[in-house]
Amino acid sequence: MESGSATNKDQSEQQSLTDIQLKIEQLIQQQPANKKHWYQNPEMIVAFSALVIGIVTTFTSIYSASIDRAYARASVWPSVEIARSHDNDLFKYIISNNGTGPAIIKYAKIKHGKQYLSKWRELDIFKTIVQSHVGKTVLPAQKTINPVIYRGDKVDNILAADNLISIELCYCSIYDECWLVNRDNNPQTVSQCVIDNNQRFLQ
Repeated sequence: MESGSATNKDQSEQQSLTDIQLKIEQLIQQQPANKKHWYQNPEMIVAFSALVIGIVTTFTSIYSASIDRAYARASVWPSVEIARSHDNDLFKYIISNNGTGPAIIKYAKIKHGKQYLSKWRELDIFKTIVQSHVGKTVLPAQKTINPVIYRGDKVDNILAADNLISIELCYCSIYDECWLVNRDNNPQTVSQCVIDNNQRFLQ
C-alpha cells in the first residue's frame, strides 16, 4: 500500500511540474505577443505624426519668411548708375537710379587727378556750371539728377577736365544694404558707407 501511495505521489508531483513548465512556456510564448512595438501603439503614432507635422510646419514657415524677406528687398532694390552726356554746347553728368526702390546716397567722393574736391568750383572750368546736390540725398527709383550742367562754347575744355575726374558714390537701400559705384557702373556690396571727412564731396 505504501509503495502504491508513493508512486501515485511521485506521479502527481511530476504532473504538477509538467503543468508548471507548460504554463511558463506559454507565458514566454505569449510575452512577445502582448508586448507591442512603439509603431503599433496608436498613441505613439498620433504623437509621432504631430511631431512630424510640427517640424514640417516650422521649416515651411522659416522658408516662407525667407522668401518674403527676399521679395521685400527685391521690391525696393536701388541701382545707381553714373553717366555723362554732351554735344557741341552742352555737357552734363547724369546720376540715375534704375532700381525698384529709393537710393539713399550717403556720400560722394570726387577727385580731379589726385585732388579730392569738396566743391565743383574748385576747378576753374566748372565755375560757370549749374549744379544739383549729390553728396547726400535720396534718389527715388527711376529718377535722375544732374550734378553738373554746362551750356556754352567751352565743352571741349570741360571734356578735357572730365578725363581726369573720378566719381564714387556710396548708397544704401531702406534695408541698409549698401553699395559702392563709380563710373565703371559695377556696384560693389559694402557693409556700410564710411569715408574720411577730408575726402567727402560737400555739394
